[in-house]
Amino acid sequence: MDTLPLIDTHCHFDVTDFDADRAQVAAAAAAAGVRAIVIPGYAAREWPVLRRVCREISTPLLLPAPGLHPCYIAEHEEAHLAALEQWLQEEPGSVAVGEIGLDYYLPELKAADLKAKQQHFFRAQLALAARHHKPVILHVRKAHADVIRILRELRFAGGGIVHAWSGSLEEAREYLRLGFRLGIGGAVTYEQARRLREVVRQVPLAALVLETDAPDMIAQAHRAPGPGRTRNSPAWLPAVLPVLAELRGLPVAAVAASAWAESRAALRLEAVLPAWPAD
Repeated sequence: MDTLPLIDTHCHFDVTDFDADRAQVAAAAAAAGVRAIVIPGYAAREWPVLRRVCREISTPLLLPAPGLHPCYIAEHEEAHLAALEQWLQEEPGSVAVGEIGLDYYLPELKAADLKAKQQHFFRAQLALAARHHKPVILHVRKAHADVIRILRELRFAGGGIVHAWSGSLEEAREYLRLGFRLGIGGAVTYEQARRLREVVRQVPLAALVLETDAPDMIAQAHRAPGPGRTRNSPAWLPAVLPVLAELRGLPVAAVAASAWAESRAALRLEAVLPAWPAD
């Protein structure tokens, strides 16, 4: 397959998994056609690393999206919201607020007080995003009804991306009505992901953007045989394309071009990335 320009809309390239060879992985990603990598934040203690990594590597273009992840809700403090606002004021290169949302999947997050705290921080970060005219990157597990309700209650109009889409077709359509795209990554390459594949078939092509969620959510083609975890890489983003093309009945290049355009639109990247084809 020819190298096509791609945007990885969700990659945790700042985590320690990449400390030993980050520059080499970045070079491999660039060689694979990845022109930009969006790096969502997850905890205030890690934002300095996020800032440093984005400044150290210029190719691909690394784009920060600082936020307070719901899975780390126990450590988030009110002061972190003020720190997030300061970041948004001082770092004009921040492309979104993320990764934010609600997670009712993990047992340790199901207590009523933690659900309430998650909702509080989600609302507060949506308000910050609206105030600073930023889209958001959403993390949602077993909580789509509450996320959609809160987005509607706050009349959030900034849009963004629902990361690692795994919901139903009707839930997908609700997010599309609210101006969001769906992040599609390695999970769609697994044949057992029947519901996800059906959503990909039925939503408009313009609803879909690409992501790796590296170092997690590896595509089938790159998973090492046997037990154990294989580190995912932004260089492996192209592995998602043939599956999406087959599901949609379209040429790979058409899917890539649409994903490029919709990623630029969803994250308002027109000022930093050219229109397709990217020269």
